[in-house]
This record gives sequence, C-alpha cells and structure tokens, in this order.
Amino acid sequence: MLYRNLLPRTYFVLISLFSCCDWFMDHSSLSSSPNLRRVWDLPTRLFHWVLVLLMIGMVITGNIGGEMLQWHARMGYALLGTLVFRLIWGFVGGHWSRFVHFFPTPARVAAYVQGRHRPGHNPLGALSIFAVLVLLGMQLASGMMATDDISFNGPLNAMVSEDWADAATDWHKHLGKLLLLGWVVLHVLAIVWHKRKGHRLLPAMLHGDAQIANIYPESKDNWGRRLFALVLWLACMGLAFAYLLPLTV
Repeated sequence: MLYRNLLPRTYFVLISLFSCCDWFMDHSSLSSSPNLRRVWDLPTRLFHWVLVLLMIGMVITGNIGGEMLQWHARMGYALLGTLVFRLIWGFVGGHWSRFVHFFPTPARVAAYVQGRHRPGHNPLGALSIFAVLVLLGMQLASGMMATDDISFNGPLNAMVSEDWADAATDWHKHLGKLLLLGWVVLHVLAIVWHKRKGHRLLPAMLHGDAQIANIYPESKDNWGRRLFALVLWLACMGLAFAYLLPLTV
C-alpha cells in the first residue's frame, strides 16, 4: 500500500531533521554561552518546524486542487499524526513543553502582568498554542469529511450525512482556513514585536537554549528521550496513514 512507501521516506526526513537540528545546536556560537540553558527539547522544536512545512504544503496543494488534493490529504494525515504526537508530548515531553507548565492559570497571568516572567511560553503564548491546536483539530476533522464534488472525498465523507459534509467543506475551505491564516499572521507579528522589545524568540526554537535563572529546571533533551520521541512520532503518523489512507477516494 502507498502509506508503506511513504513511511520509510518520513522516517528518513525526520531522522535528517533530528541530525541537522542537533548539528546546529552543537555548532551554534549561542549555544556555547554559559548563560544559556535548555528550554525547548529537540522533539518540540521539530514539531514546530514540521508544522510550518506541512501548513505551507497544505495551503499550496489545497489552492492548486485537482490531483494535488491527494497530496493535500496525505499531508493532512501527517499533520494529524504530528498533532497527536504533540498532544502526547504535552504530558511526557521536556519540562517546558508540558501543558501543565505553561497553562495560563490566573496566578501565572497575574505574575506576567506584574513583569515576573517564567521560561517557556508566557500566558498569551500559551493561549496561542491552545488556539492553534484547536483550530488545527477542527480543520483536520472538517477536511476528513469534506468533498470537492468532483474527484475527491475525505476519508470520513461516506460516514456523515450530506448536510454535515457540505458544512464541513464550507468550513474547511473558508472560515477555518481564514482563521488559521489569521493565526499565522498574528504569530509572526508577535515574534516581530518581541524582537523589537529585545526578546528574541526564534533562536531558542532553533537551538533550544535561552537565558533562564538557575532556580528554574532545564528540559531533559538527551538522545534516549529523542529516540523515544521519534518512535512515538512515527507510531502516531503510521496509525494515521494506516487507518485513513485506505479510506481516501
């Protein structure tokens, strides 16, 4: 089956990404500073950049349409597996990648307003993360029920009524897409705004390190945890492809 051919390529791409990011981390002049400590583990950073690549690819293939919708769907299955991985990693990942350590509680919001910053996502950043996870979930669900009424049906289209399929298609092609693109614009603007304020967010998402006080713990990021993350990630994507690809029309 096709997914059996896709998965080995996916393995290669992910392993290559792991190696490249680790090389960058080891050779970055920033990473040699004694004031920098690990905040974002490698699997979290890879999730971020794989998400960027998949979203770009899905926008392109979705707008082209036609035969490219098959690739749009395959990228959607990869995105589903990646999203499920991040949800699991939010409970077992590095310290600052876990939901419990950046959920915007009233106490954390009050501390942030008063200028007491913690490592990782601030409350607004945390709300942004949860918002995009919800938006991506809704976009994936609607896409799996959608149809172009010509040559492509989502894998779950035959399981829902025509009214549900039409509503899902409309959401997927219009409001859902616009909300996600709007989130991307706001995310980029937030990065630019923080940079103007002297807080460079992007480098930490490349090499994983940031200046944090010794009172805060670092995220564990050894090769044992990276291997565990890779196996978990591939298992999530393998299940997504194995179940959904045969249903794609």
